[in-house]
Amino acid sequence: MELRSCPICQVTIKGRPDKKYCSITCKSAAQYEERKEKEQFYFKVDQQLKTNRRILKKYNRTGKTTLRREVLYEEGFNPSFFTHYWKNNKGDVYLFCYDYGTLKLKEGLKEKYLIVEWQTYMSKNKAM
Repeated sequence: MELRSCPICQVTIKGRPDKKYCSITCKSAAQYEERKEKEQFYFKVDQQLKTNRRILKKYNRTGKTTLRREVLYEEGFNPSFFTHYWKNNKGDVYLFCYDYGTLKLKEGLKEKYLIVEWQTYMSKNKAM
């Protein structure tokens, strides 16, 4: 009888001859990696959205904050990734990453972002 080892953790597999993994944990890890390879684009976008939200939440402690663009970019913020947008009555378009949104501002040569938190009144206007 040939000894087989688990492709994930290298432990000797016991049991049925067609068993591929030593445990359900290793089987799940293998399936996750397989899915991750197939859905690489999805995982990349999902990770960037989570990163953007984490950064915006970190800097927006008061509900409304203005921050230099460089500060956000140094943290890994990428404004190309957002979940939806909201347009106010003035026509300004806020790009949201879940419940935190940004509005790009320019003061002279300095680029900044206004960071806001989603408010219930925003649901009354059409959000996309």
